[in-house]
Amino acid sequence: MKSDKYQRRFYRDWVNVSDLYKTRLVDRETDLQILTDKVIDRAFLKRRVFLYRLAIENYIARDRRFLTSLEPLAVELNARMIVKEMARCARKAGVGPMAAVAGSIAEFLGRDLLRKGCKNVIIENGGDIFLKTTKPRLIGIYNGRRKLWNRLSLKIRPSDTPIGVCASSGTVGYSLSFGCADSVIVLSKNTCLADAVATAAGNLVRSRRDLMTALNFAKSIRGVIGVAIIIKGDLISWGKTEFVIN
Repeated sequence: MKSDKYQRRFYRDWVNVSDLYKTRLVDRETDLQILTDKVIDRAFLKRRVFLYRLAIENYIARDRRFLTSLEPLAVELNARMIVKEMARCARKAGVGPMAAVAGSIAEFLGRDLLRKGCKNVIIENGGDIFLKTTKPRLIGIYNGRRKLWNRLSLKIRPSDTPIGVCASSGTVGYSLSFGCADSVIVLSKNTCLADAVATAAGNLVRSRRDLMTALNFAKSIRGVIGVAIIIKGDLISWGKTEFVIN
């Protein structure tokens, strides 16, 4: 589950994407940076985010457990699609549905923008990213005060997109994690799933002895195509994780 305590997204100051239009959109806990190759009507963005949030909030009003549960939860058959998708991905990862909220909003909005004709879309929602690109992109890895890995980036190739790249940390930020990994990064074609699995894998890392256990767990979930886990001076990775040193 995500905390509602706000932390300024200072890492956005480091983003240098000169070929895309940049929009920031904030709706209470939702704080999005949206990069597109077309100018998108801000009213459209606000309306879509409002509707996704409303669907989630209305469901919580009917079933408070959707907000608080740390375990998978069945939802009603007539629930909105975003609610069903959060529950489905959370069930695959073995976590509560709100563990996938940031990734799900990024995914649903990103798909909306692709349907609007955008060829390049990057949506970052608290460190969880939906990305569709026509050229290689680098995604920086932030590990707080541990400078050892802060020059490291993931290279995302166009052929692998659209893709979700989601991060969880037990040492950085305010998201709830029961582990102590500096970064757990999960790649999936489904951003909602990547978000849920990143949370679940992060919960498993209490020390460097848990790295392989967490990696194997993430690998085992159908739909996950890449994993990287960092704790102090150790990094372990699998799948479509191509690193670049800046």
